[in-house]
Amino acid sequence: MFGLPAARRFLFFLILSINWLAARAADVPPKRELRGVWIATVENIDWPSSRALTPEQQRREYRRMLDDHQRSGINAVFVQVRPASDAFYQSNLEPWSKWLTGQQGKAPTPFYDPLPFLIEEAHRRGMEFHAWFNPYRATMDTVTRRLAPNHPYRKHPEWFLRYSGKLLYNPGLPEVRNYISEVILDVVRRYDIDGVHFDDYFYPYPESGQVIRDEDAFARFNPDGLKLADWRRQNVNTLIRDLHDSIQHTKRWVKFGISPFGVWRNQTSDPNGSATKAFQGYDGLYADALEWLRQGWVDYVLPQLYWSTGFKVAQYPVLVEWWARNSNGRHLYIGHGAYRMSESTKSDTVWRNPRELPRQVRLNRTFPTEVGGSVFFSSKSLMANVLNTTDSLRQHEFRYPALVPTMPWLDAVPPRPAQNLTAATGPAATTLSWQPGPAAADGDQAAYYALYRFADDQTPTPDDPRNLLALIRPQSGRPLTFLDTTARAGQGYSYYLTAFDRLHNESRPISVRTTGRAAEVVVAQAAPPTPSAEPVATPAPATTQPTVPPVRPTPRPATPRPTTTVSTPTKVKVKTKSKRRGGFFRRLFGGR
Repeated sequence: MFGLPAARRFLFFLILSINWLAARAADVPPKRELRGVWIATVENIDWPSSRALTPEQQRREYRRMLDDHQRSGINAVFVQVRPASDAFYQSNLEPWSKWLTGQQGKAPTPFYDPLPFLIEEAHRRGMEFHAWFNPYRATMDTVTRRLAPNHPYRKHPEWFLRYSGKLLYNPGLPEVRNYISEVILDVVRRYDIDGVHFDDYFYPYPESGQVIRDEDAFARFNPDGLKLADWRRQNVNTLIRDLHDSIQHTKRWVKFGISPFGVWRNQTSDPNGSATKAFQGYDGLYADALEWLRQGWVDYVLPQLYWSTGFKVAQYPVLVEWWARNSNGRHLYIGHGAYRMSESTKSDTVWRNPRELPRQVRLNRTFPTEVGGSVFFSSKSLMANVLNTTDSLRQHEFRYPALVPTMPWLDAVPPRPAQNLTAATGPAATTLSWQPGPAAADGDQAAYYALYRFADDQTPTPDDPRNLLALIRPQSGRPLTFLDTTARAGQGYSYYLTAFDRLHNESRPISVRTTGRAAEVVVAQAAPPTPSAEPVATPAPATTQPTVPPVRPTPRPATPRPTTTVSTPTKVKVKTKSKRRGGFFRRLFGGR
């Protein structure tokens, strides 16, 4: 080595330095990463576990489920609210689901509307709530006498196709597309959801001997003279395009995402396809996920990559790379088949390795700008902790909290900082309190707050969630406070507080610094005034503001808080932020 020329020695040490920096970066967990779970209601897969549960039993079961997922670091739930043209919410359009009450059309007894409860409990635990709809499935059988009197089939039997023992809406009928949009927009308007979600069921999965009898619609509604396959894809595309626009005009913060089959097309069928040899969603389901991404008709895509890293016809790494390369600036989350670990299949034995699922999560993170997170199917499988995989995620990959990624095409304006941050130290805890800042230029108020804590020997940085002490969601009628019961006696800390809006944009921080003395009050400098050149915030229309406090990520189990107030301090100290340090932190955060 000592004989190497100077240039080669420099290159050698440069490579070593890059590798060292890469290893250090890999040690820092991601601050923003969607970590979700599907909660399936069809056939009582996940919730409620039985049709016979009382409403109170349903509520207890759901709370326990979310508590378990919260411990696993989950920050988003995808709950199936319309599995088969039925409703897990009060609806004037469709009947109550039989998987909720045991009989289609029968309301819960004693009565309650489950959806506000489901949303509120998710938000309380810092989880986004995505309402999962199956757009075209109408029944799980063809026994129409069991359908409720207000099932759409009773009024419009001409809307439906019979295929493989089920009733399906005919995607080729404009009135069907209008009706499906009406059902979904009804939920968007009336409930505080964060997203609308579709799964992979568009046109039905092909089955031997089965034919989709849509000849009449093809003849009547094909003005462009398309071939049958292209016409079916156009029908799906039209629904997705129009629904995306309608959602954005109804509530601009509600996301729209789809979870397509994991393979768009194989390279043998299309040079733009993946190096796989599997069923193709484009050809088999008439679902052109690549077109949705190209046109920006979805805010996220969540392909179901339920195969292992060693499955030859559809290898997980090959497909992650393909979707990352084709996400076209929209969010890409990966759907993981957690249920596969419980199967005894001989076709993909890699799932018997307890390291497989954590390995997939780590592989996703090698695409930090393209892959924004993971979603697991399904809730029951993740809670079962098969092969101790969930424990592994809790202890390693999801040990630290993560914030939901931002969507700048929906909202790129951060909220105003909080005001009047104060830290009061006492014998058992440090009490931090503050007031909300004014509305941002787009009319948004803070939806929740992040509190970071740094010791004297640490450099403040917003990018490492290991310094994220808590996320706090406003509660009606209660002051904005947090009790830090983990601060060491005699230790001084810097606390940085930022505000987040509904779409997770983060404000610049305000900060206070304690000295570790037994009793003191430290007051932050007020946030600088708004520059005169900035547009004055105007109130947004009533339909664009949430009526229920929005999502608040909760990174750690709640710490019991003393009910007594902090004793009167013996010394009062007022300290403003250092302009130099605040400027550094502001440059890291960006925003206004």
